[in-house]
Amino acid sequence: MARVRAKGLSESSGIAASRCNPDVLWTHNDSGNENHIFAVTTKGQFLGSWTVTGAKNTDWEDIATYKDKAGKCWLYIGDVGDNKLQRPEHTIFRVPEPTVTAAETAVPNDAPTALAEHLTFSYPDQNNDAETMMIEPHSGDVYVLSKRISGPSGVYRIKPTFGSGSHQKAEAVTQLSVPAVPNGYLTGGDISPDGRRVIICDYTQAYEYDLPTGAGFDEIWKQAPSVISLGKRSGGEAVGYSADGNSIFATSEGKEMPLIQLTRK
Repeated sequence: MARVRAKGLSESSGIAASRCNPDVLWTHNDSGNENHIFAVTTKGQFLGSWTVTGAKNTDWEDIATYKDKAGKCWLYIGDVGDNKLQRPEHTIFRVPEPTVTAAETAVPNDAPTALAEHLTFSYPDQNNDAETMMIEPHSGDVYVLSKRISGPSGVYRIKPTFGSGSHQKAEAVTQLSVPAVPNGYLTGGDISPDGRRVIICDYTQAYEYDLPTGAGFDEIWKQAPSVISLGKRSGGEAVGYSADGNSIFATSEGKEMPLIQLTRK
């Protein structure tokens, strides 16, 4: 669609479509960067950046949007990376989604968000590196998929409780192997707004899973995926659905990264 020219954005590591700001996508940088989030249009126009108040970017790897039952829109940021497998716990930040305007004269420059809530969690089995975090839109459950080079990805579920200060233990749901080598080296993902599909990616391509009619959500991990080409990417770590679920957006790391859109026929 375009080259994204956003000041300060150099390692787009996650992407999520807004549920309250029409035609807006959210992204962020990887580890070693500031605690900023960036808004662009679905055509790649930069709309502004925000500083996430009360949050630290240790290793932010994915972002997701969630509209709760009261109609309030949230951004979830997954500080879930652990390249050296030395982090016994990880953090998910939640912040009310800022209101975005397309007026160029109103573009914010690192404006502060509301104070972020957070939850910390650990895995039930071992330390894991992860770059994929997604939210099931009906239950609000958070899913984290590990990134492994030596075997399948672990799928973990968290029933989030924010603001209590309590530490939570993630639940191991299953293991997931994509039709690639390595089979668990996952770098991003999202659940469709209707909860019927899952899209995940690695550095080469994407994989979409469809939920059978009448099945509970966790049946989706047992299905055979469709393989989807995302075209040429350099360090592709971000993939997500459009707000209507009919398109997939993807980016890659690097300055002025491409914004890629695939629309369902």
